[in-house]
Amino acid sequence: MAVTTYILGIVTAALVLLVVIELLRRRHLRERHAIWWLIAGVFALIIGIFPVTLEWAAKLLGIEVPTNLVFFVSIAILFLVCLQHSSELTKLESKTRALAERLAILELEVGESARRDDSAN
Repeated sequence: MAVTTYILGIVTAALVLLVVIELLRRRHLRERHAIWWLIAGVFALIIGIFPVTLEWAAKLLGIEVPTNLVFFVSIAILFLVCLQHSSELTKLESKTRALAERLAILELEVGESARRDDSAN
């Protein structure tokens, strides 16, 4: 690999880490959402700085082309992010439904109370 490829990998990984940290700092991203991006960024930085690590891990796992390991790990991380977001979406939908039901009950009670007050007068 060319030196520019290594430099591009290191710069990209460092940029990902900086963006995630900045989003955390500005409270645009919560810690539980950032964990997978931080893990991916750290792994990318380690592989960028020590490319032999990728080759070693690929050989250890029996993968002939180290780039395939990168794709596999990337897909696995994206799968985990999607799974986490799906789980949180399900919880939020449940809470939204419960809040809508509670609001409907409260509106019904307020309407009945107003009708009773009008009929009492």
